[in-house]
Amino acid sequence: MTDAKQKFIEIFKKNVKREGADKLLEWLEKSDFFTCPASTKFHSNHEGGLCEHSINVYNRFLALIKAEFGKDWEKKISLESITLIALLHDVCKANVYKMEYKNVKVDGVWTQQPYYTVDDELPYGHGEKSVYIINGFVRLTREEAMAINWHMGGFDARVRGGSYSLSDAYYKYPVSVIFHVADIMATYLDETTE
Repeated sequence: MTDAKQKFIEIFKKNVKREGADKLLEWLEKSDFFTCPASTKFHSNHEGGLCEHSINVYNRFLALIKAEFGKDWEKKISLESITLIALLHDVCKANVYKMEYKNVKVDGVWTQQPYYTVDDELPYGHGEKSVYIINGFVRLTREEAMAINWHMGGFDARVRGGSYSLSDAYYKYPVSVIFHVADIMATYLDETTE
């Protein structure tokens, strides 16, 4: 077991006691969640990158919540909610990335280089797909679902298409704004591309 997978499971089991959590963790272990990249060519685009990204986001989110709400932060949001949101926000990427090979010239010699492609059997969107998958095992609160659903912020295809739902969600569920910032910080400040 990788260090990242071990840490993920440790955090998850310690903080999430909700009904169905054990079945969700079983599903994650049967999927490629712990070995797939976080992206094909952007942040953490290496084996195990998604798991590492999820932990980075968890650490950023917890720190931002504590900074925003102070010592009584748990009156605003539970550690269980923080854990569910952060560790599972990108569960939509499980079983999506496939390894293929392309010819690349290296020092004048053609070689086969691996790269990731996308083959999504459930093209349900991004944040909304994560909410859909998680709710198949664990019942999310509305605030948790909003944070996961809108974690892409302005990068979400629905927003680029003209939807105003993002700003409505951020006004009504301010934890969603904090979570989006945590995801962006982890992506651009904690992670690299290969």
